[in-house]
Amino acid sequence: MNLFNLIKKEQEYWLVDQLKVSQIPNIDYLVAFDQLLTEWKEQKAAYLSLLMDEENEDWLLERQFNKVSSIVEYTKTLEGPFNNISTFQVESLSASEVTDSDFAILYDACRRGSANKNNLFSISQIMESLELELGANWRDQCFIFSQEGMNYGISIPHIEQGTTDEGRMFYFGVVPEQRGKGYGKIFHAITLELLKTLGAKVYVGSTDTSNKHMRRIFETNGCILRDIKGIYRIDIEKVDELN
Repeated sequence: MNLFNLIKKEQEYWLVDQLKVSQIPNIDYLVAFDQLLTEWKEQKAAYLSLLMDEENEDWLLERQFNKVSSIVEYTKTLEGPFNNISTFQVESLSASEVTDSDFAILYDACRRGSANKNNLFSISQIMESLELELGANWRDQCFIFSQEGMNYGISIPHIEQGTTDEGRMFYFGVVPEQRGKGYGKIFHAITLELLKTLGAKVYVGSTDTSNKHMRRIFETNGCILRDIKGIYRIDIEKVDELN
C-alpha cells in the first residue's frame, strides 16, 4: 500500500505527503519513509520537503530535518450546490487571452503578503511544476476570476494524484488590493463547484495554521478540520556536510 504521495523534479526536489490511512500503525509510516529517505540521499536531489504528522517531529529532527511550519487540513463532501452566485467571470487560462507569463505575474501577486510560511518556490519553479503535477492540459485547470476587465484572483482545482475523486486546489488566492472584501469565500465556493465537474466527491484543503483568514473561508464554506501536519525540509548539502 502506498503510504506517501511523491512528486520529483529531476535533481531539484522531492515533495512528499503522508497519506493518512485508517488502521495503519505509525511504525509502518516510519519504516516506509526511512526507505524513501535513503533513496533520496542516494539520488542526491537538492532537498526534500515533507508533510507529516507532528507526532513524528522528534524522529524527523534527529534525521536532520528542519521544521518550516504547521498546516491544517480541512475536508468537505462535495454534494452542493454551493452558494456561488456572483457577477464574476470565471475563465480557464486555456480559454482566455491571458498569456502564461501574465498568468505567472497574477499568480505571484496573489502570493504576495500571504500568511502561509511555506514559500519554498520561486514563481518560475511553480509554473514549471504545474505541468509536472497536473499534466499537459494544466492550462485547462487554471482559472481566473475577473470583473470589468480586472483580475481579482485565481484558483487551480485538480484531482489528487493517486486518487480518482479527491479534489484539491493546487493554489487559490486573491490579489492583495482586493482582500478583505469577501471575494475569497466566493471564489472558493466557485472552485468547489469546478472540482465537482472534474469528478471530485470530496475536497481536501490546507493552509498554514496562522492563516486565520483562509481558515474562516474553509469554515464558512462548510469544511471541517481533519488534521494538523508539520512541514519539514532537509537539504542534501547539510546531509553531505554531516557525513
